[in-house]
Amino acid sequence: MIVDKIIHAKIYAHLSDCLAVALNYLQATDLSKFKPGIYKIEDNEIYASVNEYDTKGVDEAKWEAHKKYADIHCVLSGEEKMGYANLDAMEVTENYNPDKDVMFLKGAGDYITIKPGDFAIFFPHDAHQPGVVCNTKTKVKKVVLKVIV
Repeated sequence: MIVDKIIHAKIYAHLSDCLAVALNYLQATDLSKFKPGIYKIEDNEIYASVNEYDTKGVDEAKWEAHKKYADIHCVLSGEEKMGYANLDAMEVTENYNPDKDVMFLKGAGDYITIKPGDFAIFFPHDAHQPGVVCNTKTKVKKVVLKVIV
């Protein structure tokens, strides 16, 4: 997992060509103007999913992990906590769905707060729990860049 400010995104571009493209896109594109939906960036290797939702209590938000894609979460407005843990420390509650590239889990982890201007990268070995309320429930607009690994 990586957590940083968008202004520092290029530091991580050396990790993979696809990650470099996604991080450049994140820095160069005003995603706040995008409506909720899916936006292809580079074939099926990189795409953006823009979402709007209300944050949830820690008991309502689901833990998840992926196998084909790394996630780059970037809050555009509002703020949320995100849980993170090593996948090995979690128990599978819903088996991996290869069509949706997701499995759901339960367990415990640590939390970070993501605000506009921040991003978090979760790799396939990182379980994560997005959309958790910080202090009071709030509306969040967020983009998740999906990057093939």
